Amino acid sequence: MSAPMEVVVCTDSASQQLNCAVYDLHSGTNLLSYRGGSTSAHCLAILNGEYLLGAQLGKNFINVWEIQRKDQLQQKIICPGVVTCLTASPNGLYLLAGIVESIYVWEVSSGKLLALLSRHYQDVTCIRFTDDSSHFISGGKDNLALVWSLNSVLQTEPTRNPEPRHVWTRHSLPVTDIHCGLMGPQARVATASLDQTVKLWEISSGELLLSVLFDVGIMSVTSDPCEHYLFCGGSDGNIFQVTLCSQGIQRDETFQADREGNQVFKGHRNLVTCLSVSMDGSLLLSGSHDETVNLWDIQSKQCLQTMNHKGPVTNAFIMPAPANMFYPDSRPSISLPLFSRHLNPSDPGEGGLAEGVNLRLGLNTQGMEDSYLDKAEELLTLMSAATNKNVFGDGEHTRMRVAELEDEVRTLKKVNKELYEFAAQILTKPN
Repeated sequence: MSAPMEVVVCTDSASQQLNCAVYDLHSGTNLLSYRGGSTSAHCLAILNGEYLLGAQLGKNFINVWEIQRKDQLQQKIICPGVVTCLTASPNGLYLLAGIVESIYVWEVSSGKLLALLSRHYQDVTCIRFTDDSSHFISGGKDNLALVWSLNSVLQTEPTRNPEPRHVWTRHSLPVTDIHCGLMGPQARVATASLDQTVKLWEISSGELLLSVLFDVGIMSVTSDPCEHYLFCGGSDGNIFQVTLCSQGIQRDETFQADREGNQVFKGHRNLVTCLSVSMDGSLLLSGSHDETVNLWDIQSKQCLQTMNHKGPVTNAFIMPAPANMFYPDSRPSISLPLFSRHLNPSDPGEGGLAEGVNLRLGLNTQGMEDSYLDKAEELLTLMSAATNKNVFGDGEHTRMRVAELEDEVRTLKKVNKELYEFAAQILTKPN
């Protein structure tokens, strides 16, 4: 069969018949079912279009399926604790999991735990990547939303705790959902909270652009690809459509349904936990604790179809169907390694020596690395040997080589000076 352009992927907490189901977006036909366990909210991820990952509800492991092998659970990733949220980078290189108040960052190719982020004070509830994989945003029960630069996280020394790029503190109750728009580091981010507000932020500046107050707590949030509207799922079962293009819109707004562009989708009987919009911006998908997934026509506000489940819906989203989803004979391009549970594993079975490409060495495998000044001294010694003993051949060659080494010494000293100044700024920075 030919794969549909977009499919619906959803899970519920009952796990009576299946863990995850895949439906055709337009017809509602069930295309695939993945069996084994049940997946927690915000804990379903597609890895590189080849694997389906779902953190087991209330357990300390992640279920893994090859995306085209629907009836066979392929692997379990054992974690240090119960996973509260899970996401994979769009480029397929990294896997992130929230475990209690910490965020674990794994390299997919090697299974190596690259970073352990402990900046939240209570459980992490949701994590979202930007579309270019350069940043990710985490929200927690501590009312905080944090913006992290992936590059900074990966390059920070293991002995130091990485710091987020922005700390957003405007929510007064736990953050329940995060939506990240397009444009990478220029994207806008929407955060939903039990404090009955949805806030719109700008990653580049960290500024708050808009805050909308509702009459109920907000459990989920998303927007259309063009960001004309925000869709906010309420704890009363209603879905609120907020216009972002209205004339005279203020930074602090109270939702009014009669305002131009502001509408309400009515149909669910319990809190709306999941929202997603189709690629063309015409269809809205919603999942609820009333055990249904609804597909809405955004323009008419009519419910086009309902997909019934056996328990409260925990995850539901629309995505382009991966190329090999409907080809049972296909196989992933790489096999998943064992994932480490510690930053510097000494046990080879834990993933520290797993096959794959390691992008950085752990603390226990680095040894004593020479400083930039030590390297500079070595280069000066080498230059002296070149001048005195003519080890590089004729005099002209020697002079050229010495000039190259002198340039490298100057570069190393400059880098060492910049690192020292940067470290001094960090250490003397007021709290």
